[in-house]
Amino acid sequence: MGPPILRSVTLAVDAFNLTEYLTEQRAIVERALELSLPVAYPETLYDSMRYSLMAGGKRLRPILCLASGQLVGGRLEQLLPTACALEMIHTMSLIHDDLPAMDNDDYRRGQPTNHKIYGDDIAILAGDALLAYAFEVVAERTEDVTADRILNVVGRLGRAVAAEGLVGGQVVDLQSEGQEVSLDTLEFIHAHKTGALLEVSVVSGAILAGGDDDAIARLTAYSRDIGLAFQVIDDILDVTATSEQLGKTAGKDIAAAKATYPSLLGLEVSRRKAADLIARAKQVLEPYGDRALPLKAIADFIANRTH
Repeated sequence: MGPPILRSVTLAVDAFNLTEYLTEQRAIVERALELSLPVAYPETLYDSMRYSLMAGGKRLRPILCLASGQLVGGRLEQLLPTACALEMIHTMSLIHDDLPAMDNDDYRRGQPTNHKIYGDDIAILAGDALLAYAFEVVAERTEDVTADRILNVVGRLGRAVAAEGLVGGQVVDLQSEGQEVSLDTLEFIHAHKTGALLEVSVVSGAILAGGDDDAIARLTAYSRDIGLAFQVIDDILDVTATSEQLGKTAGKDIAAAKATYPSLLGLEVSRRKAADLIARAKQVLEPYGDRALPLKAIADFIANRTH
């Protein structure tokens, strides 16, 4: 039995129907994404963009944006364009990550990767187009948000993708294959390659909704902990899950001689690390009471996911 506060947090989160919440929020995001990208000329490019964008998935990043914005009183019209943009950026990263020059994967979300259908050239360009379009969507479709807040989000999105974020983490990840890597380097890779986009997903929602400095600080801490926990769990699943469970090729990290948390710390220590990160992430949201239940439940979902 934990301290009284932690026990009450656990009981409250257990009472929250996360499955229903995720289903409702995912449906909202899916509808918005469907409307956001109609097919135009050249059709092959748009088909490629939509093939990956509409391929399903958890829609975790846009849902985090909606949840954090709603935590501080935001409305859907303020949040949905950025939520869609986050999924576009995430989809770009998956398309590019699967390419032969990167992770060279044949399957994503249980179906052939984009380049297997459209070729490397169109896949690269589809990813480029999704990335650029994401910024257009934020800038032109966000409603009832002041220009300074929109500009803040645009800047954070750029930083999360570029050398200080996803791209920088991917470069270090590629350069570390087959090398002895320290825990600090591994955490740098994961904080940038995966964590940066999760962080901006959470924080951007609060910024758009007008969250104060304390809310931004708490949500930043929450997002960094769940971002690292997400990748620790990802590393564990690469060792323990099947390709069918993952929807992509299992054991890719081992085959590429990549450093992972299980390879450096072992499976049990890695599991404990993820659990500690999730507990800390939930604790920082305690001042928000029941309003934070969606974000706390999502943290537990990240810790307990099997794919």
